[in-house]
Parts: sequence; structure tokens; C-alpha cells
Amino acid sequence: MKKIGHFLAASIIFSAMSPVQGHAGDTEVKLGVLTDMSGIFSDANGKGSLVAAQMAVDDMAGQLAGFSVHVVSADHQNKPDIGAGIARKWFDEDGIDVVLDIPVSPIALAVQSIAEEKDKIVLLSSAGSSDITGKACSKNTIQWTYNTFALSNVAGRAMVERGEKAWFFITTDYAFGHALERDATAAIEAGGGKSLGHALNPIATPDFSSYLLSAQASGANVIALASSGGDMQSAVKQAAEFGIQAGGQKLLGLLFDVTDIKALGLDVTKGMLLATPFYWDRDDESRAFGQRFMKIHGRAPTMHQAGVYSATLHYLKSVAAAGTDETQAVLEKMRETPVNDMFARNGTIREDGQMIHDFYLVEVKSPSESKGEWDYYKVLSTVPGEQAFQPLGSCPRLANKG
Repeated sequence: MKKIGHFLAASIIFSAMSPVQGHAGDTEVKLGVLTDMSGIFSDANGKGSLVAAQMAVDDMAGQLAGFSVHVVSADHQNKPDIGAGIARKWFDEDGIDVVLDIPVSPIALAVQSIAEEKDKIVLLSSAGSSDITGKACSKNTIQWTYNTFALSNVAGRAMVERGEKAWFFITTDYAFGHALERDATAAIEAGGGKSLGHALNPIATPDFSSYLLSAQASGANVIALASSGGDMQSAVKQAAEFGIQAGGQKLLGLLFDVTDIKALGLDVTKGMLLATPFYWDRDDESRAFGQRFMKIHGRAPTMHQAGVYSATLHYLKSVAAAGTDETQAVLEKMRETPVNDMFARNGTIREDGQMIHDFYLVEVKSPSESKGEWDYYKVLSTVPGEQAFQPLGSCPRLANKG
């Protein structure tokens, strides 16, 4: 039997003492940040996701009278069986009310199934498969930050509109990668483009040479990387060594973040188009959050970490408004209340569990354009959430309601 990953206990952030009118149930709110603390997604998630959750709890101090709030975290080691085992223990033995973050879609799908069985809440800032709010939708899960449809739709359509219509995919061979390629293919075909094929790589692949050679030989205008984290970084580095961009082919990372730019450097990534729901230097409010986060964590917040903060804050506001941490009462408050914070403006939570909010099409700056560390993006346009995300309609639970 595999050993469950180590737990990183966070401190109790605050404990308010005065009673809440109409409060029902227990007075202890427990949040679990389930993430990758040591693997290929630890830069974009990891300890920074725990920092983000703690910041949100700090910001709610004094607004949750009658409740104490506790945050814990665990490393799922990017393995669905370990992630599911942690979640089940959290729900059965540790009284966790809500699980946050969860990079890696198969782990998220396993956890949300357990959460529905136990009537607990899952707030996903890092699992991106659009199936999570589609064929696998759950009444207890909210997909907060992004999904594969929105990433593909915003970046894919922009590339096709620029005349880049022939694509080849290098796809990480698991649920997220397959969903990203599927959704990107639909987006480019809708714009008049086409896919010339794909190469599938296992997760945590060190050598992308054979996949890059296939992509190079395909003659595609765009080589799209349907991957993330360390896999995507390795592919971009090795593509530069192969001279792929110098040869005229465009490289597109379908899930790219500021930590990836930091790891790769602007010389390698300059000019790339990206889709993102968050950039720390976008406006005054996001900038203030980013600077606070950097003082604590030493790195700029990624979109995933910003999503953890936003989801945690909205959850705790809803607990305060409901006067209880009872699952369905809190979810009802979350759905009926617009999301307004440094992450989203007038965000809404749809019946299928998708949080709808704006996306941004950005271009990576050149070294001469950047004013310093973490100054990486030029925001080219804002894409309203209704245009970025898939239409409502593929969630079987909703179809069965009537």
C-alpha cells in the first residue's frame, strides 16, 4: 500500500470569539490545500497555494465572528490514489470542510467524487479539464480559475486570426492534456484552421527530442504544447535548442504562467501569445496583492495561486453570510453572490460549477521591454467570460433535472 504524502500543517490563522446570529452546526471551519509540493507543478502551485489560502483567511479576520478557521496542506505527489487517500482521510477523520487547489485533473476528478459522497466542497484552481464541469460535473465542485476550453479558445482563436492555421500538438498523455488538445482543436477548426497530428508524451518527460522532430517534420505553422509545469518548460527549452522558432514555426504553450517565464527566460519566450485569467501587474488591485504575496513567498503569484486566494476568500465570505459552514447553505451563498476581488470582476458561478470571469490575451515582453523581475506580460485584450468559456449545456446533472 502506498504511503500517503506528508502533511504540512499550517498555523491556525485566527479564532473569533463572539457568536453569530442564527449559526448552525460546528464553529470550526477547516480548509485543506491539496497540491504538488515537490514535483513538476510545485512552482506554479505548491507552498505558494498555501500562502494564498492563508492570506485570504487573514483578510477575513474579524468578519467570521463565532468561527475558528484552520488551514492544512498535503502533497498529493501527482498520484490520483494518494490524492484520493488524503481527501478521504481529511473528510472522514479530520473534519475538512473544503479542499482547495488540486493540480492534475485525474486527482481532482477522484477527489470531487469522494467530496460529493461525503457532501463536502471542492474549489479547483489548478485542475483544468473542461470535463470537470462537463460530463463529470458535480454539485459540490466549483472550477475557479480556468479550464482547457477557455485557454484554447482565447489563445487558439487569436493565433488562427493571425493566419497561423496549421497546427501540430505535443500533448501530455493524461486527462488534462487530452482535454486541452481536444478543446484547442475545436477552437482552431471553428476559425478555419486544422490539426496536422499530435505526439503524446508521458507526464514528467525529460527528453522531448522525438516529439519535437515529429512536430518539425509536420510542416505545421504552430506547434502547440498541451501540457504544463515542468513538462511544458522542458519542451520549450528543447525547442529552442532545435531551432524550431528560428526555422519559422511558432511555439504556443497552452498553459503558461509567470513562473514558467521566470524559469525559461525572456530570450526564449519573448513574443509568445498566451491566455491567462490573471496577471499580478494588470491593475492597482492585482498589483497590491502581488506585492503582498511576493513579500511572503518571494515570487510573483501565478494564476493558480491567485485563484486559491480568490476561492478561499469567496468561500469564507459565504460562510459569514450564511452563518454556517453547512455545505449546501454555503454553496448557495457562493452561487448567488458575485465574485469581486483582485482576481475577478463580477464573476459568476454557473449551475455546472464553472466560475465565469474575464480572460486576458497577453504577449510575452522582450528583455528590452521588461522593467524588471516578474515584469513579463503586455495585456493585448480582455475577453469577457461569456466569450472565453464554453456555453452551458454539457453537464448531465443539469440535463437530468428536468
